[in-house]
Formats: sequence, structure tokens, C-alpha cells
Amino acid sequence: MTTTGLKVLGSYIDGKWIVTNTENVISIKNPANGSVIALVNRGGAQEVDLAVVAAQRAFHSAEWQNMKPYDRGKLLYHIASIIRENKEELSQIETMNVGKPLKQARADVEIAARYFEYYGGVADKVYGESIPIEPGIVDFTVREPLGVVGHIIPWNYPIQITARSIAVSLATGNAAILKPAEDTPLSALKLVELIEQVGIPNGIVNIVTGYGYEAGAALASHPDLNHITFTGSVETGKKVMESASKNIVPVTLELGGKSPNIVFNDCNQTDALQHILQSIVQNAGQTCSAGSRLVIEKNIKDEFVEKLANAMQKLTIGPGLEDKDLGPILSEVQFKRINHYIELAKQEGFKFVAGGNRVMVNDCEEAYYMKPTIIDDVPASHPLAQEEIFGPVLTVTTFETEEEAVSIANGTPFGLVAGIWTENVKRAHRIANQLQCGQVFINHYGAGGGIAMPFGGYKKSGFGREKGLETLRHYTQVKNIALKY
Repeated sequence: MTTTGLKVLGSYIDGKWIVTNTENVISIKNPANGSVIALVNRGGAQEVDLAVVAAQRAFHSAEWQNMKPYDRGKLLYHIASIIRENKEELSQIETMNVGKPLKQARADVEIAARYFEYYGGVADKVYGESIPIEPGIVDFTVREPLGVVGHIIPWNYPIQITARSIAVSLATGNAAILKPAEDTPLSALKLVELIEQVGIPNGIVNIVTGYGYEAGAALASHPDLNHITFTGSVETGKKVMESASKNIVPVTLELGGKSPNIVFNDCNQTDALQHILQSIVQNAGQTCSAGSRLVIEKNIKDEFVEKLANAMQKLTIGPGLEDKDLGPILSEVQFKRINHYIELAKQEGFKFVAGGNRVMVNDCEEAYYMKPTIIDDVPASHPLAQEEIFGPVLTVTTFETEEEAVSIANGTPFGLVAGIWTENVKRAHRIANQLQCGQVFINHYGAGGGIAMPFGGYKKSGFGREKGLETLRHYTQVKNIALKY
């Protein structure tokens, strides 16, 4: 593993890039071939303390408190412009660090820019309300920033979720501390480097690199934090929530999913097939909102699954910079998780309609590529249909009645996203009203980034909402003011 000549990338705290230990660093790999492409600072409690102190000072400073919301919005518009000016470099970084195809990385960078545009327009529109009480009393509410917000960013969509986090924090007047995933911090670091150019006060945006069990744990448990938002696994989300609760710090949790696409026999099969395929292979299935369950009416299952398998077999697989349809699995750890479920299915005799094996790519022997996989006739209660695999693995479960379809769709511990495929509008609305999940798509899936669509889960998929105007409720607090005259 060659690291000679690689500069150690530091954390960004109070307007300065710092490296606290050049010997004890984290090696960042390119998932496409396993090569080390960067070294980053291994931050921990010390760096988190410095970031929180800087953020609290900056948040309470006259410079930030007196900045007009309109001017905060202009800063966000400026950031959006800088992102687009550097779109290709950011896309290349995202692809090399995460592994996803370049076309997907480019889409992610554009979505990142759109977050700053969207919340730039929102910054001066965070309204309170006037409340009628009685004659002689004027009562109204104002929405005020929480203070210092900690953002723990997942490894699968770092540029998107970093942008989402910073944009809403700044729009609502908060200060932000980012802790990117230790596997994929590079695009977040580059984005913060670009943000330096717009003149945001030092300490308002900070980023601490490090392992989740060190820097992430220190951030989640810090007593001077005012809010924490976490995107990641249920297991880690529980730990974040437990740590934050000891300091009475509110949390927003966006956790896992086991999202169904419910397909009826009257659907437009061409549209359904295209969207369902994309929903499970995007980012090699390493997506919390992946459509990982095909819940399909029994009398069209065989025909539809055969078409889907044929489409999967035509997909190309290879390094993200070659812009294939599927890139690599992020790491050996993630590959072993996916392969555990593949082997379980094989041991129990399930039918593989497509995939089910690792793919070896020339000159990438140390990387992990996997064929997109369809496992047929999986009982709704089986772990394959209940647990988040987080890879390009689709399970197929059939139904015969509308009631059965709803029961299967709701029958997991998760509730993040669902798709409904039918030309019957009444049926679509009936089912949408019964589904226990945060987003429902009818005859489409994913909505191209969904900047304005509130996103979050029911049940173990978490609580609170990101995206759209709804997230403003989670990044502000309400103050009631009553004036007697």
C-alpha cells in the first residue's frame, strides 16, 4: 500500500486547516482498484472540542447575528455558482472516492448546487405566526436558529448530503460542524475548501475528519452542541440518539430502508421496469432509499421478472471513471455484508434469476464488483426481505389482493420510501394513504434528487425530515412573544 508523497488533508476549524498528527492518519482508498488516493487527519475529541468552541463563538458573534437573512441567502447562491464552476473536479473526486459512475457523480454535484440555490431562496422566508389571543394582546411567534448543529455524513452520497447539511444550517442562521464518513471524506473537504471563497465568518462552517467511533462519538456526545443530524445505519443511529439524550440535545435521524415497489398488472410495464431497475442499481444499490423489494401481482410476475433480468444482464460494470452502469462496492467490509445475504439465499435454495456473484475486472483485482442480483419468490417474512442488504440485490415477493400488497409493503421494521405502479388512480391513492413510510412515489421513483420533497422515515427508518421547507422546523426553534398594550 503506497502512500509516499501523499499530503495529509486536515480538518477545517475556525477558518484554518489543521493536521494534529501527521503520523496517525486515515488512508482513503479508491474503491475501483483499492489504491490509496489520499491521507486525512484522524481527528477525535480534541478536534471536536476546538470546532464546537469556534462554532459557538462564531454563532454568537455580532457579525453573524446581525447578518441579514437576505445576505445569508446571497452567500448560498454564491456557493451554488462556485460548485458549478468546479463541477467536473468535484465529480471526479466523488467518483474516485465513492466508486459510483461518473454520470451519477455529476448528477450528485448538480443536486448539491441546487440545495444551495433552494435554501438561498428560503433564507429570508423563515416566518413566524400571528396568534389571536384577546383584545389588548399582540401575540406572535418567531423562528430562531438552534445554534451549533453537528452533521454526521454517510459514505454513500457525501457531496449531496454535505451540501444539504450546510445549506439548511446556514439558511436558518446556525453554525455547522461536519463529520464526514472516514471512507469518503474527500468531496466534503473540497466543498468546504470552495466555501471558504465566499466570505462566511470563520467558525460558521467546520469539518472534522476521523473515525465514527472517535470523532463521530465525540460530536454526538458533546454537551455544547444544540442539535445533531445523523444519516446512516439503525445501529449507529441508536448510539447517536443515546449520546445526545444525555445532554438533552435534539436529533434528526435518517436511517435505513427496505423500500418496496408495488407493481399491479395494469401498470405501464415499460416505465415500471426502467425505474425499478434504476432504483436498485444506482450507486451499486448502496442507497438507503433503494427499491430493494419488488412486491408484484402474481399473474404478471414471471413475465416482468424475466424482462427485468434481461435488462440487468445488459448493464456494464467497471470503474466509475469509465462511466459504466455500475461501479464497485465501497469496501471489503461492505462486500462481505452483501455476500452474507447472497450465501444465505444460496444455502436455502432460493432461485437467482440474475446475478448472485462477484465480478472480476481487469487491473482491479483488489476491488469488489458485484453483478446486480434478483432473488425470486422470497417470503415476506424472510431476512432477505426484512433486513437492509445495501447492495444491488432485489428480492421478489408476490401478492394476489390489494390488501395483501399493503400488508407486505408495511411488513418490515423500516418505512422510508415506497413506489406504487398502477393506472388505477383510486387504487393508487388508497394504497398511498395506507403505506407506513415517509415518501410515496406513484408511477415513478426517486424524483431526480427531490430537493423540495421532505425526506425521512417512519418506524426504524428514523424521524425528523430533511429537504424541502419541512426541514426548517428541525433547524429552528419557536419563541412566542406576547405584548400587552
